[in-house]
Amino acid sequence: MANRHFSMIEYFNHIAANHTPELSFRGRTSADWKRWNRTAYARLLDLLGSFPKPAPLRAEVVAQVEEHGVIKERVVFDSERFMSVPCIVCRPKGLKRNRKTPAIVCSHGHGAHGKNPVAGINGGAEIQANIGANRYNYGELMAQQGFVTICPDLRVFGERGDGDNPYPGRDKCNVHFIRGAIFGIYTLTLNIFDLTRCVDYLQTRAEVDPDRIGLMGLSQGGTMATFTGAVEKRFKAVDIICYVNPWKGFGVRDANFCGSQIVPNVHRYFDVHDVAGLIAPRALLLEYGMWDECFPIDDCVQSIKPLKRIFKAAGADDKLDVEIHPSPHAFGGNRAYTFFKKHL
Repeated sequence: MANRHFSMIEYFNHIAANHTPELSFRGRTSADWKRWNRTAYARLLDLLGSFPKPAPLRAEVVAQVEEHGVIKERVVFDSERFMSVPCIVCRPKGLKRNRKTPAIVCSHGHGAHGKNPVAGINGGAEIQANIGANRYNYGELMAQQGFVTICPDLRVFGERGDGDNPYPGRDKCNVHFIRGAIFGIYTLTLNIFDLTRCVDYLQTRAEVDPDRIGLMGLSQGGTMATFTGAVEKRFKAVDIICYVNPWKGFGVRDANFCGSQIVPNVHRYFDVHDVAGLIAPRALLLEYGMWDECFPIDDCVQSIKPLKRIFKAAGADDKLDVEIHPSPHAFGGNRAYTFFKKHL
């Protein structure tokens, strides 16, 4: 029999190997960057589709505790007509209410516990192990460094997860992606919207400087930091932890993502570094774990050079920082502190 091809896995691997995204940045000059930035930003917004209409926040602080030198408030606000956002707001103990303090939105990754480990909430052995293995409590750690942080549950996770799993044997992110797609609504877009609403809420707080707000996240939180940082210009500094690397590896070869982290056609136009490049000329820190088994370092380093080219063309060489730390899939807990203190 003649040579035939039956594998869909290999089919997509071949497609990826020969694919160059249509809007991947190829320029060098400031003029090249300005043209690309304008076109790429408009295309990304088009791919994401319409954002919901904001509802009045109607924010409530429903509980408060003090742990490890941090005041932690459980806050709930409305983002749109049929959706509310539960969050943990962390602030340094003793922070004066009228002192204008920089703030950071802290997005969690693809885990059952949502915001709680990021805020350092003690929810038992599993959460504590999660925090220990991944330095996952960066919302708490950044508050200990003097920032106000807000740690929301993304849709499909934590208090917004409809219980443990309403679709046994399936990833509920994928189910909601399919469900939303028939309306042209995507979970990634909705979560970007909710993180921008976190900014709206932070800007109502007396102790927050409304012009000094940053964004950070690990893993799927890195996805959120990448896309939300690209879209929302109010973020002055962004820390993407263990995420930015080519889609042909983790996305196509490894199928290492879910329906909450993509929109249709995104890789037709962009690679991940291009989306992250839309953060320029604002400050960006890329964190990578040397022993990351989720996003291998050999894949990740492929994104550094093209991102440096984007930032150089944007005249922002000094705004891009890269940290490769001796860790697995984890927050480094090193350069992020000085990065945010410098840029916020």
